[in-house]
Amino acid sequence: MNETRKLGFWACVALVVGNIIGSGIFLLPASLAPYGMNALWGWLLTAAGSMTLALVFAALSRAFPRAGGPQDYTAAAFGAPVSFVVVWSYWISNWIGNVALATGAISYLSDALPPLADPRIAPWATLALIWILTTINAWGVHAASRVQVVSTVLKIIPLLAVAGLGLWLLLSDHASTHAGTHVAALTTTPFRLADITAAATLTLWALNGFESAAIVAPTIADPERTIPRASLFGVALAAALYILTSTTVMVLVPAAQLGKSHAPFADAVAPFFGSASAHWVALFAAISCIGALNGWVFLNAQLTAYLARAGLFPARLGRDSSRGTPIAALCLNSALTSAMLAMNYGKSLVAVFNFMILLSTTATLVMYLLCALAVLRLLQRGVSIPGSTAALALVGALGAAYALWALWGAGAQALLWGGALLLAGLPVYFWMRRGRAGSGVPLHSGQ
Repeated sequence: MNETRKLGFWACVALVVGNIIGSGIFLLPASLAPYGMNALWGWLLTAAGSMTLALVFAALSRAFPRAGGPQDYTAAAFGAPVSFVVVWSYWISNWIGNVALATGAISYLSDALPPLADPRIAPWATLALIWILTTINAWGVHAASRVQVVSTVLKIIPLLAVAGLGLWLLLSDHASTHAGTHVAALTTTPFRLADITAAATLTLWALNGFESAAIVAPTIADPERTIPRASLFGVALAAALYILTSTTVMVLVPAAQLGKSHAPFADAVAPFFGSASAHWVALFAAISCIGALNGWVFLNAQLTAYLARAGLFPARLGRDSSRGTPIAALCLNSALTSAMLAMNYGKSLVAVFNFMILLSTTATLVMYLLCALAVLRLLQRGVSIPGSTAALALVGALGAAYALWALWGAGAQALLWGGALLLAGLPVYFWMRRGRAGSGVPLHSGQ
């Protein structure tokens, strides 16, 4: 790709933050309400774990600055078969997760445009959104990055407003008037490890995406410096906003009401900004979903193209247009997203959303775990990774432990679906390997 078309630091930060902040934060306080103060501990553990995993990706990106992300890291550590299983599950999780983001965006937009809530119209509107963003990404990297930067700025406005409201209440007499009883209820919640684990599992999904910069390394200018800095800054910014806003909502809205709320942010700000604020929250939530969907459409197309160039997917998917975009990869992923949407046509939006998130989170955790273990394996083999060997070993061990803990917290059903995803990729791998062997072209090994 031409250097003038590559992404700089702030565009890279926008990709990381934009892919992290999607629909989850706008509904998550309601899901966390039953856990009381344990939810805050869950947030803190998730933030610490995510920062640790971000350090894992930062270390690997410094060791392999021109690599294509997790698929190359794990190939260098464990070989091509493990690498393919990792990236296969991650690739599937991305285009499946796009179904959830697209349905969430249309659901929020229906607040301003009620006809979109009509079951006969909603699927077509969701398909239209998917293909509009596919077209924008096909137009070029900078067209997609401009949408990402603008949507990221817009989506953090309500988060900053709620965080600012929480800080204002904390520093003023209004805290005792509006939130005193709720704070007392939160702080008296019994400490339960099971509740913390459950809350951390929910919050982990909301912070997924910090690996985005590493995965699109070939599209980034000066990747050795840009990827680690953008990844760490992006996850720190998103985690801080999430913790501040989620805690503020839980302080301002009684737990019984919050647990049943369909718009937690609107319920929190309505006493201060009026009932019309609910419509603004819905609009910003829709923008948040659209921005995240745009980022994941871009990321997964780049991932697909890279895999094709490495010999893991058909070569046609790796060809760039005159604008430097892999149009065939974009169209394949959006077609698969559209097919998955059509297969779930008869289900409610909530059922579709929950099912897709279950698949996406588990597959991503497998990738996080193996990347953390890759750091340890590479150190054992004497591969040079910039930084202190002891510190890198600690980061790898902590990252692996956190990923295992999160997988345990995800539950048996999520693990079964995750295992099914991994097994589904094996026939594709052996088919591609046989084809490459017959043509005399070696299958990519990441070495």
